[in-house]
Amino acid sequence: MDESQGLARRFEEQRPRLLNVAHRMLGSASEAEDAVQEAWLRLGKTAPGEIDHLGAWLTTVVGRIALNMLRSRKARSLLVVPDDRAEAASATSPEHAAVLAQGVGSALSVVLETLAPAERVAFVLHDIFGMAFEDVAPIVERTPDAARQLASRGRRRVQTRNATADAERAVQRSVVDAFCAAAGAGDLARIIAVLDPDVVLRVDEGALGGASIEVRGAEQVARRAQSFSRIGVIRRPALVDGLPGLVCTLDGRPFSIMGFAISAERVTEIDIQRGPERLNQLDLSAFL
Repeated sequence: MDESQGLARRFEEQRPRLLNVAHRMLGSASEAEDAVQEAWLRLGKTAPGEIDHLGAWLTTVVGRIALNMLRSRKARSLLVVPDDRAEAASATSPEHAAVLAQGVGSALSVVLETLAPAERVAFVLHDIFGMAFEDVAPIVERTPDAARQLASRGRRRVQTRNATADAERAVQRSVVDAFCAAAGAGDLARIIAVLDPDVVLRVDEGALGGASIEVRGAEQVARRAQSFSRIGVIRRPALVDGLPGLVCTLDGRPFSIMGFAISAERVTEIDIQRGPERLNQLDLSAFL
């Protein structure tokens, strides 16, 4: 085995861990793949004698790449991740539970989106992967003490958000579940019962679907929702910008994303994204 083959084998041994690190920092499987691939390209341009410990070197490189990606990333208009709590409640097989256990952790993903890039990287590398601040510091271009402060700020935000969000999210999810059950049964009265009188339904068909649709009022929205039981559509619980929602698939492909705004245990807004070009911009691989 020549030197290049040996290096490729050692890199492949590191790949699962690197993907996990990148995924935690970026919250996107496709972006994590890009970051790890870029690390491989950089490794190929580096003389072997310059690397003392391949695993540490690769982690540092992936961390720096992820930080740059976070800094240059345009603000996401929509963050869609699995709702782990809802999925866990409906899991029926050990295989399904294992998939969830290996996931990023959707509640954490939502909170991480609120952190500044350097806070996010410092928190993930230290608190989740146990890297020493002396090793985190050069990645975030700070001193070890400053890296410690970044991670501490990120930790406080995560703890604060988690402490206040769980109970509220459970109530919101129960309202979404009640809406889905009533709509699936085509029960107009039950649908109206979970809708605010002034509820607004917006359906974005995208550039290929023509004009978007907006419907106002509980009865009008409920009548639209009676078609919710479309045959073949699979609905999976999701967090859409941190709020309970649904990702709908048809024949193994994304069909729509439903986001719900809820107040006083009633649905006040429903936003449905159905444009293919918009769905293709999102990383929905966890739902397929």
